[in-house]
Amino acid sequence: MALITINDMRFYAHHGCFEQERVIGTHFRVDLTFRTDTSKAEVSDNIADTVSYLDVYQVVKAEMKTPSHLLEHVARRVGERVLSDFPAVEYVTVKISKLNPPLGGQMDSVSVEIEMER
Repeated sequence: MALITINDMRFYAHHGCFEQERVIGTHFRVDLTFRTDTSKAEVSDNIADTVSYLDVYQVVKAEMKTPSHLLEHVARRVGERVLSDFPAVEYVTVKISKLNPPLGGQMDSVSVEIEMER
């Protein structure tokens, strides 16, 4: 078994409870970790024997394009889609951070992290 992590994916998207966030958009960061059996790929050195990082990234990118009010909803969609599209993935953690959120104070980000498994 291996844990594979795609760190610091950056997106400009339209998620938020405030109408202005959904119209103007803002910056988000996504970190995703998944567990899969890589033993065959470790020996074969063939991408067909593992889960492609590019394919996982494309799933995250597609889900980030669909606006949601809550980060919790986006994270759930990403996790469900990774588990659905990649049967070899047994477990996934999705962390989505909204950078510079409009909360009336100075902060770097707010984040939601979910864990899902089969």
